[in-house]
Amino acid sequence: MIYIREAHPSDGWDIGESIRDPTTIEERRAVAGRCESAMSYGIRTYVDEMDDAVMVDYVAWPERLYLVDGSGLISYAGGRGPDGFNPTDLKNAIDQVVG
Repeated sequence: MIYIREAHPSDGWDIGESIRDPTTIEERRAVAGRCESAMSYGIRTYVDEMDDAVMVDYVAWPERLYLVDGSGLISYAGGRGPDGFNPTDLKNAIDQVVG
């Protein structure tokens, strides 16, 4: 999991969340930590830098699922969320890579 720029900050495209768009890496890490705790998905969360390099390189905003295999190759690239966000497809890809 890589936490990128907040999709729905209260000072941006607000949908009722109480999260302001972080302006420092420390603030972004704190928000990512709260999301990791709240979602309890059981995997480590990494945080994109403030220049949003990962978000830009992977065209990841607002959300996107990727699976990178042991060789460092992308073995699954989901569509742009929310419509292209399909965890079941990602699970199937994981099963193929691991299985």
